[in-house]
Amino acid sequence: MKTPHALQALIDDGVIDEVVRPLKSGKEAAVYVVRGGGEVRCAKVYKDMAQRSFQQRVQYQEGRKVRGSREARAIGKASRYGRKQQEDAWKHTEVDALYRLREAGVRVPEPHGFHHGVLVMEMVTDADGLAAPRLGEYAPTPEQARAFHAVLVRQVTRMLCCGLIHGDLSPYNVLVDADGPVLIDFPQVVSAAGNNAARTMLLRDVNNLTAYLGRWAPELLDTWYGEELWALFEAGALQPDTALTGSFAHDEHAADVGSVREAIEEARQEALIRQQGREAAAAEGR
Repeated sequence: MKTPHALQALIDDGVIDEVVRPLKSGKEAAVYVVRGGGEVRCAKVYKDMAQRSFQQRVQYQEGRKVRGSREARAIGKASRYGRKQQEDAWKHTEVDALYRLREAGVRVPEPHGFHHGVLVMEMVTDADGLAAPRLGEYAPTPEQARAFHAVLVRQVTRMLCCGLIHGDLSPYNVLVDADGPVLIDFPQVVSAAGNNAARTMLLRDVNNLTAYLGRWAPELLDTWYGEELWALFEAGALQPDTALTGSFAHDEHAADVGSVREAIEEARQEALIRQQGREAAAAEGR
């Protein structure tokens, strides 16, 4: 195939040897299968700001650190330099998160460097060595659904212990390799301690996964792992291997539990509707 312009510099520098094929293209980036150093890897090329459609970015960026005061002022003024700095920070956030999470034992692709604005990382494959499917394209058995859910809740737990929340976790940001679920796509990762919407995003992440896997294991829909995780985190009692129950005692005096349950159910129904829409769109495209 014709080498994309963004990847030619990596070939010129010897980072990769060739571009094999496109793998996927999303709202934030295009991912290519590449070959380098005798291994097949992925190269994530971020799209220009004008091409991207990701909304409510300000909400995700709250609590993120900026390298210096000049950069912070420029970003605040939304100058041309500030927008460039904001773009660079957006890309580096994913790179930094991958290295940090990989070191903490979270199941994420292994990063292999960030070159000329392109993230090179491990190619996640299935048992046959092919590109791993997304969880949203996978129809698990009830036993697999329960096992996947347990693995994913543990990964979310370890992320939270690192002070991070995915912020956009869904069945389409999870790959299923030979050993189970792998989390992907982290440019919008959220600071658990520095973002006012952190709790809401954590609950949404967990509920999205629960709603999907609950289609095969309905008992999962009666669990409250997101609320349990946040309560432990707030109390400073959460550890990477903390035993979780999925139970949560709501404070009847401090909150309207009926409204809480209704809001969570709405989030789950919304996740199911989005999933069904994607499946319908995919079916029409076949």
